[in-house]
Amino acid sequence: MAIVAAAVLVLDQLTKLAVLKYLGYAKEMVVIDGFFKFVHWGNTGAAWSLFNEFAGSNQLLALFALTALLVLFLTRHHFDSHTLVGQLSLGLIFGGIAGNLVDRFTHKHVVDFLYFYLVQRGGGEIGFPAFNVADTAICTGVGLLFLLSWQKDQTGSAPAREQAGQS
Repeated sequence: MAIVAAAVLVLDQLTKLAVLKYLGYAKEMVVIDGFFKFVHWGNTGAAWSLFNEFAGSNQLLALFALTALLVLFLTRHHFDSHTLVGQLSLGLIFGGIAGNLVDRFTHKHVVDFLYFYLVQRGGGEIGFPAFNVADTAICTGVGLLFLLSWQKDQTGSAPAREQAGQS
């Protein structure tokens, strides 16, 4: 779990360092025209830039993230952390939260740089909110936890169905 978290944190910070070095703030570099570009956007809000408009949201979200990290760490035994997939998922989440926290403390915003979009007929863009490696790790880790929970529910209810069929 710690190795995965550390790997995510390092990869996240290295990619953000590259963005900071090679792409000016609020600049964009088209990779696949009409579909994908690297951007350098600052996000003081939560996921998908929610709450960006509230003053002080960066500090509040940093405090929330620290609290979430602590609570998740203290309650990790409730999330099948003894399985390989459970450890992987929690490592992804811990590393992702830590990566975005580093940004909040060092840059006063989260550095987002991956942007997928489609060009409309009128010339405007319809895009998925920009994100980063940490965001991807968090979403993947949460998705894996949901799958683990669903799998546990499916296997846990099989004996009950068999007993019901025998009566």
